[in-house]
This record gives sequence, C-alpha cells and structure tokens, in this order.
Amino acid sequence: MATKHPDSAPRLGGVLISNQVVAELLEQLRNGIWQDTDHLPPELELANRLNVSRTVVRDALSELERAGYIERVRGIGTVINRDVVNLARRMDQKFEFTQMIRARGMQPNSDDLRVSRHTADADAAQALNISLDTPVYYICRRVLADNTPVLFSTDIVPCSLFGTTRTDGIDFTRPIFNILDEACGIQVSSTITHLRAAMGDPAVRHALALQRDQALLELSETCYSRLCRPVLRCRTFYTDFFDFALVRKLV
Repeated sequence: MATKHPDSAPRLGGVLISNQVVAELLEQLRNGIWQDTDHLPPELELANRLNVSRTVVRDALSELERAGYIERVRGIGTVINRDVVNLARRMDQKFEFTQMIRARGMQPNSDDLRVSRHTADADAAQALNISLDTPVYYICRRVLADNTPVLFSTDIVPCSLFGTTRTDGIDFTRPIFNILDEACGIQVSSTITHLRAAMGDPAVRHALALQRDQALLELSETCYSRLCRPVLRCRTFYTDFFDFALVRKLV
C-alpha cells in the first residue's frame, strides 16, 4: 500500500464538480450540442441543462475563459473561440505525449528504460530545493511512435516521496504524473517550463537517430504539488515529430 506523502491534499467536492462541468462543456463544444455554435447559452440555462448550481457553472466558465476557450463579453454573452477549442496539442496545458502519438494514428512505446538511484546533480538540487547529497531516482527512457524514436526524457524524483512504497513493482514506462499520484499520493498541479532549441548531447542524438542538422526542442520542467512544493524535475528532448500550440491570454 502506498504511503501518503504530506504534500498530498484532499480533493474538494466543489472543485471536482466544477472540473466535471468543465470537461462536459468542452466535450459538448467539440463533439456535442454546441459544436456548431458561436455562443454558449446563459448561465441559468446551462445550470438547468447540466443539473448543477449557477455558482458551479460560473466557476466552470471562469476556468474555460482563463484557458482561452471562451470570452464573456458584456451585452453579447459567452463567445466561443473555435480555433482554441479545436487545438489538439497545447503546451500551456497538461499534455501526455502518449495521447499525442495516438492522435497521429501511431502506437507509443518505450524502450531503453533505465531507473537508477543517485544523489541529485546541481540542476536538480536547485530546482527541487534539495541538497546535493539527497537520494533521487533518475528515470530515463526513449519513446517511439511505432518504430520511430520521437523523444528522450529524464525524470528526477526525490526517493523520499515514495516513503515505504516498493519501487521495484512500479511500471515506470507509464506517465510520471500517474506514478506520483498513485505511488506517492501527490498530484502535480503546475509546472514552470523553460523551452529552447537544442542539439542534444551525442548519446541523445544517437538514441533518437537524428540527422546531422536536425535540431530538438528541449523542455526543462520543474513540477509542483498542490501545496506549491517542487516534487519533480523533467528534462525532455522532442523531435520535430511533435507540433505544439501555445494559447496566450493578453486581457
């Protein structure tokens, strides 16, 4: 049985209901009754349709507006941004590369998986606010779409987060966020991500079978729990197989 980490926080019922309404509205915007409309109905009508309170609907609409799916304009109503609704790969939101690969009609799989225990390097120590002698797990793997290498990732997690949970029975080919949630009782709620074009070191380039002039997109991420504590350091090199979008809210 997993040991619950102090960083784990209870999921509030109201938050869960609001999240469910957000998911339902998005599904209806993409594939349901509002897929061909430019506006959403008034809050009261939405509340009646979804059988929730008007407060829950208002919270859900606020979340959709923050994410750029809609704009609420006085005197006009709730306007739908169809281009944002139809985006499949948003870098400013939680995404799983396995889903992105499947969306291309290909099967994701991992090979060359290496899980090792070391002390933190300088980058991980600074990002995770731990000392250089702190034991951490390094989870390195190459990911393929069918038989084509498309990314190489290194996830760094403090060993202490697993408590008394045995790691030899964990399937580390699964998404690291799922592993943290199930094995450590920690939900990653936010990340700080730095992006840059990179060539990658020779070992990474060889693993990804790159051409001489082929560049990579490097994402260096520090991931935070719901109590705003850094719990994970990720370094991922993406090939040009991936095409990301970023929605920027300016108002």
